[in-house]
Amino acid sequence: MTKQGFIIALAVAISGLFFLGASPLFTVDITQNAIVVQLGKPVRNITEPGLYVKVPFIQEVTYFDKRLLDYDSDAQDVITQDKKTLLLDNYAKWRIVDPLKVYQNFQTQRGALQRLNDIIYSELRVELGRHDLLEIVADHRADLMKIVTQRSHEKASAYGIEIQDVRIKRADLPEQNEKAVFARMQAERERQAKQYRAEGAEEAQKIRSEAEKDREIILAQAYKESEELRGAGDAKAFKVYADAYRQDVHFFEFTRSMEAYKKTCKDKSTLVMSPDSEFFRYLKQR
Repeated sequence: MTKQGFIIALAVAISGLFFLGASPLFTVDITQNAIVVQLGKPVRNITEPGLYVKVPFIQEVTYFDKRLLDYDSDAQDVITQDKKTLLLDNYAKWRIVDPLKVYQNFQTQRGALQRLNDIIYSELRVELGRHDLLEIVADHRADLMKIVTQRSHEKASAYGIEIQDVRIKRADLPEQNEKAVFARMQAERERQAKQYRAEGAEEAQKIRSEAEKDREIILAQAYKESEELRGAGDAKAFKVYADAYRQDVHFFEFTRSMEAYKKTCKDKSTLVMSPDSEFFRYLKQR
């Protein structure tokens, strides 16, 4: 066979391979790693992008994504330390760092993802089972997720997988437990409301009692001061009367009698007295 004939035959053979879908050429994208498998055994681990050659019908290529991947699981039940069932929906960020190990253990990326789900759920169940519900949903969630991430990464690294972060996307109570929880919450709020009302009534009674005591003290003090002032006024009046009496006895008696007439003989007053009474002495004088 001439050289030209050989080239033609080679071209025809290659064209036939392409036609049969058994191209000896394959490409590796910049976002991919590739494992060349020959008769079920990996023979090449390709980590750089480019155009490569394989043996048709004998060698196959399995691709693995080298980018940071998302893992989003379905919601699953987790039982806390205080025996509460929590419906947990979590996600993770992970990467294939050793495609050869991944192929040897799982053959495909889908198989690796299934194993990743088992590892993360197992660590979540173990770690969250050591804490109460309130700690998980409120107090220490970030710290718990760091522990779960670290332990999950330690297990997954044996399979050529790196787990960078595990997070809780949503944590709910199962539907059958929601009513019981809401009932307990309502009872607790009612208990607190009754306690606050009782404390308020007690405080109001204290305030009223204190105000009543202050009122009595103020009235007593005012009465004391008024009596002292009245007594002082009466004493001064008596002194004035005494001085006036000493100066002119008859005028004093006359003045006092006029005041008595004025107070006694008001409009529509009726007096039943003897005409010779001493009370009318100044009225009878001429």
